[in-house]
Amino acid sequence: MTITLQDLQDTAASTFGWDDLRPGQERAMEAVLEGHSVLCVMPTGSGKSAIYQVPAMALPGVAVVISPLIALQHDQADSINESAGLPRAHVINSGIRKSELDAAWEAAEDGDEATRAKFLFLAPEQVARDDVAARLRSLDVSLVVVDEAHCVSSWGHDFRPDYLQLGHLVRELRVPVIALTATASRPVQKEIVERLHLKDPVVMAEGFDRPNLYLDVVQHVEGEEKQRAVRDQVLALAGPGLVYVATKNAADTLAAELQEHGKSADAYHAGRRKKEREAVHEGFLDGTIDVVVATTAFGMGIDKPDVRFVIHADISDSLDSYYQEIGRGGRDGLDTQAVLHYRPEDLSLRRFFAAKSVNRTQVRDLFMLIAAQDKPVKLKKLKELSGLSPRTLTGLLNLLEASESVGDGVKGYRARKVSADDAADRAVEQAENRERIDQSRVEMARRYAETKGCRRQFLLAYFGEELPEPCGNCGNCAREGSAVGTPEPAVPAGEHAVPFEVDATVEHPEWGSGTVMGYEEGIITVLFDSVGYKTLSVELVMEKDLLAAVPPAG
Repeated sequence: MTITLQDLQDTAASTFGWDDLRPGQERAMEAVLEGHSVLCVMPTGSGKSAIYQVPAMALPGVAVVISPLIALQHDQADSINESAGLPRAHVINSGIRKSELDAAWEAAEDGDEATRAKFLFLAPEQVARDDVAARLRSLDVSLVVVDEAHCVSSWGHDFRPDYLQLGHLVRELRVPVIALTATASRPVQKEIVERLHLKDPVVMAEGFDRPNLYLDVVQHVEGEEKQRAVRDQVLALAGPGLVYVATKNAADTLAAELQEHGKSADAYHAGRRKKEREAVHEGFLDGTIDVVVATTAFGMGIDKPDVRFVIHADISDSLDSYYQEIGRGGRDGLDTQAVLHYRPEDLSLRRFFAAKSVNRTQVRDLFMLIAAQDKPVKLKKLKELSGLSPRTLTGLLNLLEASESVGDGVKGYRARKVSADDAADRAVEQAENRERIDQSRVEMARRYAETKGCRRQFLLAYFGEELPEPCGNCGNCAREGSAVGTPEPAVPAGEHAVPFEVDATVEHPEWGSGTVMGYEEGIITVLFDSVGYKTLSVELVMEKDLLAAVPPAG
């Protein structure tokens, strides 16, 4: 049975009520029909879900959808079932009853194409289980969908070790993969492709700009004054809205203050019971809760188009996280406030969280355990043999694999020909590199908060996207004396004013290989593989030949 683009358009209209597919959606769907895997980097609210939902409904078989949040899985499954008028989407996770679990598997195994499940939603930790992976292999799978795909990348802002196991599933099922994310710089895109073993994928990056978001930063000196300013601003704004804070205690305190002043608000964080978190999530979606004060535990993939403001009471750990969080506002395209309340002292908390350490003894023992096996060993067996928690184990395996001491094949993990001490040293060095990268991200967040130039230009340059003119829709552009209109030259004038194109690969004598991310006010920003983000004077780079161009591979 040959599926055509017209078939997809008919399915989009008849099942989901979408009469017109956007050009980016059509391009991605066509690639899937041709058997290609697709990496889609599209802003929040651009219709990424349609890219897999329409082909999955039209193609024979079932689509396996990997999504990191249980609440989001249920939201998406309910939406599909409502559109289809039948239970075609099912959720498989640790939070459902055995009878529901059995019914989901039976629906996926049903031989009748008219009634069988078309979508199975799973969390990445479910896929990592050998029994679940075995049942998936026995199904007629049409697609594998990886939502929030940046979580697979150690460069990403929300790296999750369980996502590393998805590459095994992709290789075993041998079907097209659709990887979706709203924020992924070019190095993150590259690692997603590598980690998921995508062969010759179609990469679609639709751009990061969200011009309807008004970007502003409010500077503060005193902590208590900042807290009052956040509270007063939220009280003055028309909702719905989100407020992000750094700690659970701060979320509870601010939510209580807003309630005392008559605002329909509640707190969301990992310290609350599951039922309480679900109630806040549902209340925000149905409009009974106007403001959610949350830690970063809330919001990934939230399907609420009319969020009118996203206020940060504390600086995020990176601009990757910040852009993901403010992207939850204004999905309907209408004007939305994205305001960061910034105090330099707040950076100390982010630097603390960015500090990482690895237990050298643990990583050495794990390597020796793998080396002692007479054949490649699966993750399940390693859990039994090592006694490590799943998160610790996958984290250590990631370090060993990234430092090339352990190979990760279809049959399992195997030790390479290095000594246990060398393997441990390499893993520790890898962890130290990871810490330097995360610390550099904190530094870039600081630079965004303190920049005097156009904030949108700065933010887009961080993701390797150029905005030639100041945006006119950020706090710095709006304030008197800001450069609105023709900007000052970003680099010294002359024939070679910009020594390297954005996205070019360069080499530094000390920091090694890196990618040029952008320019701002005579400064070049480079993302280095080993040390993260670094900013250099363009004039000094040219005078001292600090960077050398690396020819493209091939």
